[in-house]
Amino acid sequence: MKILAVDTSSKNCSVSIVEVDENENFEIIAQDNNDDERTHSVKLMPMIDNMFKSSNLSLDNIDLLACCLGPGSFTGIRIGIATVKAFADAKNIPTVGVTSLESLAYNVGNSSLVCSLIDCKHGNVYSGIFEINSNSGNTTYTQVQEDVSDEINAVLDNLKSVCSKDLENKKLTFVGDGSVLYKDLINEKFADYDIEFSDNNIQSSISLAKSAYYRFKQGLAGDSNNISPIYLRKSQAELALEEKNGIKND
Repeated sequence: MKILAVDTSSKNCSVSIVEVDENENFEIIAQDNNDDERTHSVKLMPMIDNMFKSSNLSLDNIDLLACCLGPGSFTGIRIGIATVKAFADAKNIPTVGVTSLESLAYNVGNSSLVCSLIDCKHGNVYSGIFEINSNSGNTTYTQVQEDVSDEINAVLDNLKSVCSKDLENKKLTFVGDGSVLYKDLINEKFADYDIEFSDNNIQSSISLAKSAYYRFKQGLAGDSNNISPIYLRKSQAELALEEKNGIKND
């Protein structure tokens, strides 16, 4: 199976073609990254085109399309989803959508619990909690609770309450730019627990492809209607308009 994965939800525009064999070994056929968030709309299609040319492949060779649904950059999310939807409709290729928080969790492979944290400015973060289980060589990531967007202290306090029993016997790894930004606060709040911080905090289409593959195996693939944006919070433009109109936001 060949997977084309597209992640435009963060500053890093990441695209890749990954092949999975019958033994579930992942081979990276081609990949590209661009870290200028302002140029995603201009760079995405040329990046994909260059990957196809360098690998002598085309959309006709792709068996599954993987797309990051967010949360993250509102504009970036829409660009990625629109592109994947167009590919899916043009070639009737099944699609799988994955959140940026779940994709980040796949950057970590040597832990029991993973907390993905993405900075969303003004002391707030997007957060997702995942449990990693390994059985007979297969590694699965199970979401512990729904993704949230909240102030960092509230997110960390909630994490301790949700995972208090598990944290007594399991290692907890933090991943994402939010974990880098708030590392000192996390160390303070989790001083009595076995925690670590991932060195791999950039959202990657490779991790996205892996997550999408396991979702595909669970029967979660569909047509272009299968993917839609996940924002978790209102955009700055929406908040500014509501403030102008005298609408109070909690």
